[in-house]
Amino acid sequence: MERLHPSDPAHLGGNRLLGRLGAGGMGVVYLARTRAGAPAAVKVIQPEYAERPEFRARFRREAASARRVASPWVVPVLDADTEADAPWLATAFVPGPALAEAVAACGPLPGHGVRVLGKVLARAVAAVHDAGLVHRDLKPGNVLLALDGPRLIDFGIARPTAAEETELTSDSMVVGTPGFLSPEQARAQQVGPASDVFSLGCVLAYAATGRPPFGTGAADALLYRTVHDEPDLDGLADEGLRALLLRCLAKAPEGRPTAAGLDAELDADAPEGDIDWLPDAVVRMVAERSAEMLQLPGVEPTEVTGTPSGDAADVDTTVAPAAPARPGRRRVLALAGGGAALLAAGGGAALWAVLRDDGEPPAETRGPRRTLGLHADLTGPQKEAGAAQERAARLAVEQFNARKGAPFTLELTVADDRGDPARALAVARRLVGDRDVLAVLGPTGYASTQAALDAYDGAGMPLLTVSEGSYSAAQAALANAEPKAYFHATALSLRHAFTTVYVLLGQGAANVGLLSDRAGGIRAFEHSTIAHKAAAGAELGLYFRVVPAAADAGALGPVVADIVDHGVDGFFYTGTPERAAAVARELAKRGFDGPRFLDEPAAGGAFTAAAGAAAEGWQTLTPYTGADAEPVRDFTAAYRKRFDAAPGPWAAEAYDVTRLLADRLTALARRSRRRPTREALAASLTAARFKGLTATYTFDESGEIEQGKVHHYRVEDGRFGYVGPVTLPGS
Repeated sequence: MERLHPSDPAHLGGNRLLGRLGAGGMGVVYLARTRAGAPAAVKVIQPEYAERPEFRARFRREAASARRVASPWVVPVLDADTEADAPWLATAFVPGPALAEAVAACGPLPGHGVRVLGKVLARAVAAVHDAGLVHRDLKPGNVLLALDGPRLIDFGIARPTAAEETELTSDSMVVGTPGFLSPEQARAQQVGPASDVFSLGCVLAYAATGRPPFGTGAADALLYRTVHDEPDLDGLADEGLRALLLRCLAKAPEGRPTAAGLDAELDADAPEGDIDWLPDAVVRMVAERSAEMLQLPGVEPTEVTGTPSGDAADVDTTVAPAAPARPGRRRVLALAGGGAALLAAGGGAALWAVLRDDGEPPAETRGPRRTLGLHADLTGPQKEAGAAQERAARLAVEQFNARKGAPFTLELTVADDRGDPARALAVARRLVGDRDVLAVLGPTGYASTQAALDAYDGAGMPLLTVSEGSYSAAQAALANAEPKAYFHATALSLRHAFTTVYVLLGQGAANVGLLSDRAGGIRAFEHSTIAHKAAAGAELGLYFRVVPAAADAGALGPVVADIVDHGVDGFFYTGTPERAAAVARELAKRGFDGPRFLDEPAAGGAFTAAAGAAAEGWQTLTPYTGADAEPVRDFTAAYRKRFDAAPGPWAAEAYDVTRLLADRLTALARRSRRRPTREALAASLTAARFKGLTATYTFDESGEIEQGKVHHYRVEDGRFGYVGPVTLPGS
């Protein structure tokens, strides 16, 4: 929250302004205190916009719409002046995070939590519809999580459904948030209550999977997918919930349940003034945010411009606000009744201590907490690997906490960088700034690792990469300051490119075509370089071509034709999944049937989906083991039971690394009951020898794992099937 600006008023109506919560295109939102002492959010339209009839009509409609909705799960309007020079609207202030923030920080909600959330929101939406309105902008950012349950907010674009009401939005304007709006909205058609049900289905799918059901990206792409594509509900293990969400996400409005019908079909009890149905990490976030936000500041002196009305001239610069009473559980009421001093003294920990059921002690009473971070790409180009690692890490944490006599409660803080380097740096800074986080798994890929490495290494944060095996990142870490805190918990991928040449030789190839696609970045360059050197050492014939990153996919055809025309009998591509698929189609078109390999970053579901039938027979060597491998069969069974899906790439390795960290923290706990430092954990990792399912984890002086296997996969029936481990040359 920002301090008030000199030009900000001290009062609006009977509301004393305390600070700025935010500012947008239409105006400013203030944190305020009502005459009764309750916190309020006051939204003010800028006078230049209020002078426009359409804006004033929109604001007038917002106030009227919100007043007509009666639901405990919808934020109520407390006061409004829609005719003032700068019209304003005051609603109850909800001191909690948005659902979007909670899921981004803590991961998807469990099935029961999604059902409870769905029941509450269905009742809120039904109340909106009973008032003759359509919300039109249901999204995770408009669902706030309070101590006593969720709240639906923002009626800025709620509109009457009655035909006689004047339409204030152009027929050609798409209103809503792409990714969470209905097909009717995407087509700029007239909408009804069924549109909100579709959006609610999107919100619940996001809560259940941690990602929007129609992906991310440019608005036009999201609109197209919303209209034409099926929703992505991969990872949603609750089949009953999946079926219900698919009905909510039906393309035709008549195929969706009503909000009231959805409420009836969700077999969960609505919360009674509590949030015990949310995971511990989310409850803690809500509690800590509430503690922070309810410590209302004193009133800053302000300079009132224009002529004040009512009691606005009475500017109080010294009075500290009383603590507002909070609804909800009796323990929360008791805490709030103690006043602002108790909130300030106890902070988030004090609130957390009273949020659980009377018979269930909080985690702190069962022992100290130890928090790990997971930095992953969960919704971007490497989401298949990122999501698999996140699930496996959660499984390891749950199994550790289920052990009798565990010396501490292990927690996992998850952050999604979407595969974007700028976001990766922001994620790294946030995790480094969280004093509870003792070590981080990740990031998923090279670009994110390069962007975040200095932030982690500079802070001495132990960083264990599960899937980033580039030589360049390892060298960058070596160049950073001592002591080293970056651990390569996977074999450098150079080994796999090197071994590919010898596997091609073993499969009968004598003259290999090597295509290095610079679109694959530094890793494709590294892999093609080491393969080139390995071929020379093996006295294997090699025809080498390079495709610039800027070349479009159509340029690959002539290059592939040239390679085939040089009489090659084996093929190795390094680059990206999508362009690898184009290469596969070109080779299939020319009837090439020699052994075909692609490097690990280009392999996976994206390649097989894009290549179709042309993917059959392609092979890859990777550092990650297969779900069917003998050493990980028990893990695979536990993963399937927990998530109703087979483990994805890097899952078993992430499970092992999480267990490695738990093992090191346990060893430190035996030596001292005090919370370990990050430096102590890094030193413990350096001395570790931990036998995991996929490797024995012991690190050399550079932080690289000393044992790492190479695993062989081949595409059969449209998917990469596990062939088995490969023995490295000379080992």
